[in-house]
Amino acid sequence: MYRILVVDDEQNILELIRYNLEKEGYGVMTATDGESAVEIAGREKPDLILLDVMLPSLDGISACRVIRQNEATRKIPIIMISARGDELDKVLGLEMGADDYVTKPFSTRELLARIKARLRRRGEEGEASVKEDGGVIVRGPFLIDQSKFLVEVDGVRQDLTPKEFELLRFLAAEPGKVFSREYLLEKIWGYDFAGDSRTVDVHIRHIRQKFEQLPGCPQFIETVRGVGYRFKVPG
Repeated sequence: MYRILVVDDEQNILELIRYNLEKEGYGVMTATDGESAVEIAGREKPDLILLDVMLPSLDGISACRVIRQNEATRKIPIIMISARGDELDKVLGLEMGADDYVTKPFSTRELLARIKARLRRRGEEGEASVKEDGGVIVRGPFLIDQSKFLVEVDGVRQDLTPKEFELLRFLAAEPGKVFSREYLLEKIWGYDFAGDSRTVDVHIRHIRQKFEQLPGCPQFIETVRGVGYRFKVPG
């Protein structure tokens, strides 16, 4: 049985989501503030988190960031839920590591479909990890170890969000090959993702910013104007 942590400070929404999830056979945990959400996620390791943006004590975006920084919870799929529909809020949520974003009011059918898609995708990624036997990619000073969720540059470990890691690994697996934003969006986020290709640009920018801080780190992700991105083999 999949277990889902639902975090919302509106009791009626919390109970509505709980009722529909339990009817579908999911186990449900609940929290009404961000600090409790982080604590429960760390203790219970749910299979997915539905996380409202507007929360007391610790807002949803900050809670998402904390969950992603914790080694034990960083791979848990997170769907952000908010009454806000502004693009900035969506971008902030995605930058902090959210996998998807649903705006209130939403239909129960749509929410359930997104949950099923995320859980299915997580299962597929888990199977792929086993099949690849934790394959290690080495490109110049870069070492990418999928089994350990590890990226090193010249032996120094770098901190990436799950989506940043997936995106870097995907590009590095086929150096020199150009991938369109739309293709990357489908492969990394899934065809049913509600966002657009700018999501890819945001994550590429964050990856670059993290590695640009390293002395002597080569420029390794090239923008191919009008097409997309490719991993440039250092050296």
